Amino acid sequence: MRNIGNQRLNGLLPMIHVCGDMEMVPQISSTIMLAILRSVCIGSFDGTSYGPPHEKCGILRGRGNRITEAMSARNVSPTPTTAFEIDPAALIRAHQLARRRGGLAIFGYFHTHPVGDASPSSRDAAGAMPDGLLWLIASRTEAKLWRAVDNGVVHGRFDPVVFDLKVGNRCAQRVGGVTLR
Repeated sequence: MRNIGNQRLNGLLPMIHVCGDMEMVPQISSTIMLAILRSVCIGSFDGTSYGPPHEKCGILRGRGNRITEAMSARNVSPTPTTAFEIDPAALIRAHQLARRRGGLAIFGYFHTHPVGDASPSSRDAAGAMPDGLLWLIASRTEAKLWRAVDNGVVHGRFDPVVFDLKVGNRCAQRVGGVTLR
């Protein structure tokens, strides 16, 4: 990822609608997690033929400690099979929606790694701001949650984050990741 667009937006939009609480244990519904995991293997279509899967990306939104929406965004990276860049228009839209009365806060971002694991790449680290926001990364077999921070344990930018996984009325607490079998 070269630039998720947030770097361009920081000076333009008030950040009061962003959830960067470092102590919070986020809760993610299994429905959102499954939708992101399923998207990893979907091939790309250029209008005439299908190609290898592109990295999918979007914005995680919610309220309190609950991530209730994964808002898909167009990947505008010039190399979408190996990198992602969230469409700046989607970021602006997410911020506008968050500022509305009752709007969902921005918790962070998600993207997929069609090739590789669910750990941040050095490219991810180079494009991430240490703003405390969450990054959900999904591969073909697993998904993990990370927080973008200064001096993180992965590439100096990311720390792993445990989360609660809500499945129906039950909640698996302090999950380190989700693995498909």
